[in-house]
Amino acid sequence: MLRAVGHATRRLDLPPPAALTGDWFDALAVIAPSVSVQPVQVGDAFPVRPGHDRPVCDDSGAVGGGWVGYLSYPDAGADGRPARIPEAAGGWTDCVLRRDRAAQWWYESLSGAPMPDWLAAALATVPATSPARPRDCWIDWEAPDRAAHRNGVLACLEAIRAGEIYQACVCTQFTGTATGAPLDFFIAGVAHTSPAHAAYVAGPWGAVASLSPELFLRRRGGVVTSSPIKGTLPLDAWPSALRASAKDVAENIMIVDLVRNDLGRVAITGTVTVPELLVVRRAPGVWHLVSTVSARVPVALPTSALLDAAFPPASVTGTPKLRARQLISQWEQHRRGIYCGTVGLASPIAGCELNVAIRTVEFDAIGNAVLGVGGGITADSDPDAEWDECLHKAAPIVGLPHATTAAPVG
Repeated sequence: MLRAVGHATRRLDLPPPAALTGDWFDALAVIAPSVSVQPVQVGDAFPVRPGHDRPVCDDSGAVGGGWVGYLSYPDAGADGRPARIPEAAGGWTDCVLRRDRAAQWWYESLSGAPMPDWLAAALATVPATSPARPRDCWIDWEAPDRAAHRNGVLACLEAIRAGEIYQACVCTQFTGTATGAPLDFFIAGVAHTSPAHAAYVAGPWGAVASLSPELFLRRRGGVVTSSPIKGTLPLDAWPSALRASAKDVAENIMIVDLVRNDLGRVAITGTVTVPELLVVRRAPGVWHLVSTVSARVPVALPTSALLDAAFPPASVTGTPKLRARQLISQWEQHRRGIYCGTVGLASPIAGCELNVAIRTVEFDAIGNAVLGVGGGITADSDPDAEWDECLHKAAPIVGLPHATTAAPVG
């Protein structure tokens, strides 16, 4: 479906589609057929409708449309270089294609407008089954800097011993050169890894292809949930080993407390709960420990106020959050960009859902690609094991068919 819509927009010189696939709005996929995603001010990200940012909940299951886009991780970059793509971008779509849990596709429009003729023609070309096809986009990856990452981990361990922080997420980057259309890379990545919170947005500035397994925020009226991931093992390990790992359990619980604190800043007193704690779930290439935090907020609370309280996501920062972010900016050599930010959609009838932009490739307008990976560091972290964790997380993406790596990364 996405391939057919993307081909039609390219042929007709229309703005490209945006897509959410996996587990979004109680659906398997939500596609904005053609949306002009333009740079916006950081404070203007994710309005629910133009000029408004107060969600209205609808129980019909429809999404209808809304504001789709992204918000980058807020750092200036230790290398002093400008952002590779805009810090925030998005656009309004009046209509979406939604695939429900029964795999039925629906066309929905906020204004009640009929399906455009170009879209109907494109959908008529979608085969009943989608045969496997060769990759139409690939990336020649270069190896990340292992020594720099190790130095960052060692500096983090020293800060923990000094009592400045309890935990922090230290990251590195793969960089590469892309050939072909980023949308084709995203389609292949989703087919290969089936991530729970994948998202794609693009514009003249470049593209964001997020193969994320992690939910940052889901809002339905006055109910907000967040499902932070902390704790990772490769798929060839026993999943029960995650619950048995003191390091991974401590890492997850510290971040759960941080999410509770973040949501507590805007929640109705006494409504912050933890309905799931330390659940082992499978993600592309790895097992993860996942917990869920829930809270009730005033229905009239603006989305911008919720983001002010919770962004950037707790799982990609550290505890305490402010000091961890200050130190991270010293330890990491490069601007994170969209990595560790968020991608998603705010709908006036379905609420707001945002992912944590991990396992996410950032494409600029001239074919450069960046993939960030990292992990949480605690007092008993081993630098070599942390490096291995980065490679395990990156492997499903840099290992996609036709991707190459310029040097060994082990």
